[in-house]
Amino acid sequence: MTDNLTSSDIQSLLSDPTAENRAEAAIKVSSKFNTGKLSDSERQIAEDIFKIMVKDAEERVRSALSESLKDNPDVPHDVAVSLANDVVDVAGPMLEFSEVLTDDDLKEIITSHGAEGQIAIAKREHLSADVTDAIVENSENEEVIATLVSNEGADLQEDTMGKVMDKFGAVEAVSDSLANRGQLPINVAERLVSLVSEKVRDHLVTHHEMTPDMVMDLFLSARERATVSLLSDGADVMDVRRLVEQLHDHGRLTETLIFRAICMGDVVFFEAALAKLCNIPVSSAYKLIHDRGSMGLAAIYRECKLSPQMLPIVMAALEVAKDMETSAGEDRDRFQQRMLERMLTNNEDDFDPENLDYFITKLGSSKNNQAA
Repeated sequence: MTDNLTSSDIQSLLSDPTAENRAEAAIKVSSKFNTGKLSDSERQIAEDIFKIMVKDAEERVRSALSESLKDNPDVPHDVAVSLANDVVDVAGPMLEFSEVLTDDDLKEIITSHGAEGQIAIAKREHLSADVTDAIVENSENEEVIATLVSNEGADLQEDTMGKVMDKFGAVEAVSDSLANRGQLPINVAERLVSLVSEKVRDHLVTHHEMTPDMVMDLFLSARERATVSLLSDGADVMDVRRLVEQLHDHGRLTETLIFRAICMGDVVFFEAALAKLCNIPVSSAYKLIHDRGSMGLAAIYRECKLSPQMLPIVMAALEVAKDMETSAGEDRDRFQQRMLERMLTNNEDDFDPENLDYFITKLGSSKNNQAA
């Protein structure tokens, strides 16, 4: 072809009716179009050819056109939509790459295409929250969802992640991909922790000579340690409160978890947890917990039916937290060290400075014995 498209060029390209030559024509016209150097009249001719070719009976012709035009943002919208709604081998390049397709186009295609088309959309460099939610809502295919959640360019809101967990949380490829995302809301992370812990528990039962009781102790301990680790310094207060709600709703807001949290300095979690257990506003729980005379703390502690033998340690943890507000700052490692020092100074009976889990395990065992 010459540098300029003419009617005779087009006639020459389209005169031979073989599919191979028509596919070659699609590539050549697309290449010219993609340079962005066509005159207005040449551009119109090229667009008219595209509108003919999207109806070509030969799949290879339409496929060549789709592959050639997938990266061009100036493709006529109707051409892009026609190609995107074609069979998957034709539609794939447009679904994955074309910026001409709108969110409404993509959401409509998601409902009509099968898994292969949905996977192509899930791979797009950027996906809006609306489109990602539409994929989760309309797909029952594990590979589609695993592809989506592994795509860091997909805007996954917390509600959509919750839907992913509801539908596919038990699928390892999905949960692993979700866990590897750069940012996760704390509620989603906690659900993943629970899933992982359950897998560990099942593995211990089936692959090792351990009694169910032994496995359950390890399982709960590992899960709670992992959950507490999610409460990073500076965690959003509302996120922490939602986490408490989620833990309570699923029966995971245990006394040992609450005790672990306060022993790591997570006062906000402690306040929200006691408020939830007593079914009172967090503001009321705060006033009781931080009552200068300690009567308020003792009262809410009893009301929550928490183990009285742990109250002195809780009081010490709150004292350390208060001290650190004006001195050492909110550093979890430093807090635990200060907690250990405080316990040693007070000569707490049976306190093991090397292993804070000792108290928590003892607490859990005591509760289990009482229940029995």
